[in-house]
Amino acid sequence: MLFSDAQKLLDKYIKGETLRRHCLTVAAALEYWARALGEPDPEFWKCAGLLHDIDFELYPDAHCQKTREILEAEKANFPGITEELIRAAISHGWNIVNDVRPETRLEKILYTVDELTGLIFACAMVRPSKSVKDLEVKSVLKKFKNPAFAANCSRKVITDGAELLGMELSGVIEKTILAMRSSAELLGV
Repeated sequence: MLFSDAQKLLDKYIKGETLRRHCLTVAAALEYWARALGEPDPEFWKCAGLLHDIDFELYPDAHCQKTREILEAEKANFPGITEELIRAAISHGWNIVNDVRPETRLEKILYTVDELTGLIFACAMVRPSKSVKDLEVKSVLKKFKNPAFAANCSRKVITDGAELLGMELSGVIEKTILAMRSSAELLGV
């Protein structure tokens, strides 16, 4: 799928600036991870990140349940929508709103960084610089241990995601900070 097509879908289904920024952040993180891992199609990963919450604004109480319906209906206009993309978007709701377990590397990373980018963003916003450019892993780990800080960012999902990836939490945080730094100006962080 082309990123320009994914952007058109985002524009059609998501109007709120906070959710749009979140989708762009997850897209940037996934593209970074794909490049770091040597994946053959980082643009596809970026598209998966951009569209992972495609149903959230219209159907917040049916999140990840309307994703397939929306994306299947758009296939005629956007032939780059594949089963791989749909499943990735749906699987980020595993053990939250559905039982679709992340299986592929893309799905596991999306599941993990969806929540983690929110926590990292919140950590950056309380810094004097309001930026990820000087944010360190130890600062995120300190805030991670405080459940009242960015309380909507599920620590369990982040921890479960790191386990799915077979990585230490600190390594996942470090790579995601670097991912967000790579697009800091675009993301406003």
